[in-house]
Amino acid sequence: MSTAPESTPDSKPTSADPPPRISVIIPAYNMAGSIEDCLQALIRQTIPRANYEIIVVDDGSTDGTGRIAERCGATRVIRKPRGGYAAAARNLGIQAARGEITCFTDADCTPRPDWLAQITAPLANPQISGVKGVYTTKQRSLVARFVQLEYEEKYALLQHQQTVRFIDFYAAAFRRQVLLSNDGFDESFPNSEDRELSFRLATRGYRMVFQPHAVVDHIHAHTMPDYFHKKMRNGYWTAQVVRRFPTHSMDDSYTPRTQKIQILLIAAMLAGLGLMIFIRPAGLLALLAGIFFLFSTIGFVRQGWAKDWPAALVAPVLLAARATALGFGYAWGLLRPVRFDRKTPAIGGIAYLLKRGMDVFIALPVTLFMLILLPLVALANRGRVWEKTLLIGQHGAPFIRRAFLPVSFLPGRWRHIPTFWHVLKGEMSLVGPWPETADVVATYADWHRQRLAVKPGLVTPADSRLPLDERIRQELDYIHHYSLRRDEQLLRRAWR
Repeated sequence: MSTAPESTPDSKPTSADPPPRISVIIPAYNMAGSIEDCLQALIRQTIPRANYEIIVVDDGSTDGTGRIAERCGATRVIRKPRGGYAAAARNLGIQAARGEITCFTDADCTPRPDWLAQITAPLANPQISGVKGVYTTKQRSLVARFVQLEYEEKYALLQHQQTVRFIDFYAAAFRRQVLLSNDGFDESFPNSEDRELSFRLATRGYRMVFQPHAVVDHIHAHTMPDYFHKKMRNGYWTAQVVRRFPTHSMDDSYTPRTQKIQILLIAAMLAGLGLMIFIRPAGLLALLAGIFFLFSTIGFVRQGWAKDWPAALVAPVLLAARATALGFGYAWGLLRPVRFDRKTPAIGGIAYLLKRGMDVFIALPVTLFMLILLPLVALANRGRVWEKTLLIGQHGAPFIRRAFLPVSFLPGRWRHIPTFWHVLKGEMSLVGPWPETADVVATYADWHRQRLAVKPGLVTPADSRLPLDERIRQELDYIHHYSLRRDEQLLRRAWR
């Protein structure tokens, strides 16, 4: 988490003041038109005012946002030069915060009176590290009302999940120490920085939850050009995040699968229309893709009709615009990847695909051989086959590793042939950190959890006999400087 030495607080609590339990952090750039409503709503929260502080980080505003924040009751206003976007502003707020819990909202949001009480309530459970709230809006434009239906579709998806992998920071709460221990926001991201941080924490096994009762009113994009531009930008930066965390490309707990299908259908339709110039029958592809796209919008329209039928009525057109913008943005992000200075938090990009390909290529024939041995082991042990061990895998997810029970005709190392089945399933990799038991993971410090970002390995890059700290340092070096060549060297050494 970087610092900005030019940043200076305009007011500072004295050492005699008891520290508040909660710090609310608001990044703001030229938000003079909405910051007052945001702060007035925060001052009127249902929890005692002494229990929380309000920190506004003025990101080089030229419209007097900082002065308005001082006048409207912010506990502290931090001014910084323009740069680093919301990620840098939030990092400064985290550093300045005195509360053990940091809550986040944006300057164009108006929290409901019980927002702070609701957003922090799940953190009474010490196993929970982060909480996600919800948007509503009072806008009347059809585009803004459609955007609200979009969010409500996603919230309906989250309602059924015990944990979430993505938290938007317009309404969020985190334990401050978790953010500090995991380097805060990556300031290389001018967009989707909250997605990057959420995925980084999720890969390390932190538990985050959805709180539908923590509500803020928001000013959504209200014109088609604004909406289209925002989605294009989101698509581009989402591609950069997915390059880092490819395991979340299919399931981020937040994006409906129909949205991904619609992006593919619009791409197929546009491709068909383009090919019609050279291949007349390609128009059939465009027609079929368009028909399937319309069918894919029925669920959204049906759900939205009872809430806002005019917005639901225009939804197919806006869903097509969304799929087009996200698709072009995502494709551009894949074609023009951004180079980042930070250490790699997980094995991503082409390296992930090559590593997974090698896992499947080697594990598949060995797993088939395991199926031949299976009845022989069962016969030798009177129907019993497995020795089972509960282990903690990637992202902190538990799994049961199987090994053959001892039998006289199997060499000792062959007992672990079933491990290749776990490699084929994706629970393990041929090479990776030592597979850990739950009681050891329970003792992890925050920095140890970084090694949960990748799958445990059949062969490990560190000596398991080393003290925990030293072993994990070697495992993190393997993750941060990953290469397929190193995997090959470790496998050759292990199988000699």
